[in-house]
Amino acid sequence: MNNETQFVDLLAPMSSKDFAAFGAPKTVYVREVGPDAVRDVVGDETDIPTDARFFAVHAADGTRMAIVDDRDAAFAGARQYDLEPVSVH
Repeated sequence: MNNETQFVDLLAPMSSKDFAAFGAPKTVYVREVGPDAVRDVVGDETDIPTDARFFAVHAADGTRMAIVDDRDAAFAGARQYDLEPVSVH
């Protein structure tokens, strides 16, 4: 068994919560989302343009923490709570 196999075997039984805490518990990721993500939160009654851009902040386990309408605000908000934001595409 080589080191790579041992590492994979170690991670296989980890829960999402354990994986999120593995190595970088303060890391969050920011990604662009469309208006549907906002409608999921506020409902269909809100008039949101179909071409609107939003940015979601997610915990390492995938839990959405926030949606904002500005990428810089997403990063600044995360840092305000002592989190380390990273961008994903």
